[in-house]
Amino acid sequence: MKKENIKNVFLQGAISSQFIADAIAKHQSKTQIGAHNIFLGQVRKDIIDDKTVKAIAYTAYEEMANLKFHEIKEATFAKFNITCMHIYHSIGTVAVGEICLLVFVSAPHRQVVFDALNDVVEEIKAQVPVFGKEIFEDSSYQWKVNK
Repeated sequence: MKKENIKNVFLQGAISSQFIADAIAKHQSKTQIGAHNIFLGQVRKDIIDDKTVKAIAYTAYEEMANLKFHEIKEATFAKFNITCMHIYHSIGTVAVGEICLLVFVSAPHRQVVFDALNDVVEEIKAQVPVFGKEIFEDSSYQWKVNK
């Protein structure tokens, strides 16, 4: 697989609402699409061992992670009749309440976008080497365990 075919999905910091709105707006001219489904992963204000999470600092071996995102995307196109799909993941620090993952799936019909989106998000969680360090309000931290 050629390296130039593999897209960099990482954005520095939180994914803004404007970025999400722009992604949606770009699809209004694609009139063969009848349905979109969007997953937004948000940093939770978890309490772990009496400490409150204030942010997550995301890191990744980006080349390997981008390859894995690409493989998941290709497998999704092979499995589902979708028109397009976009994945973006934060790198760096994302505060509680901010968006860290955007998955956007489009297709001619609604049921396929529900099925495809669920499949993609589960595959991302299971396969992609992105690591989050939970930063607590007292400035201590621990590596996040995916759930």
